Amino acid sequence: QVELEESGEGSVQAGGSQRLSCAASTYTDCMAWFRQVSGKERERVATIKNDGTTNYADAVKGRFTISKDNVATTLYLQMNNLKIEDTAMYYCAAEAHMWLINNVYTCRPNVEWDYWGQGTQVTVSS
Repeated sequence: QVELEESGEGSVQAGGSQRLSCAASTYTDCMAWFRQVSGKERERVATIKNDGTTNYADAVKGRFTISKDNVATTLYLQMNNLKIEDTAMYYCAAEAHMWLINNVYTCRPNVEWDYWGQGTQVTVSS
């Protein structure tokens, strides 16, 4: 069982920056940030593997940075140049192990991750 607790909720003006944190109760192979707007499907924002490899959604590339403090098992999401469309509930997620897909170990490719935080709201205003 992995417990995740996010922090960093708040409001910010468009063009501003905000950092989210997620404290995990134990080490995991994969961690990620997802976001969801009411009435829409949850979407993956960024993932990080245990070797530090990262992957980003096209909508946030060049603006968001996912990182992980392996010693403290804390996940971060640095969000810069925020846009109004970034407004959403942000969720931290974790998977204990990676998946072997096409002979490559990778994080779960869909949104059905095993462990989730409670979510933290990010609101970007004009």
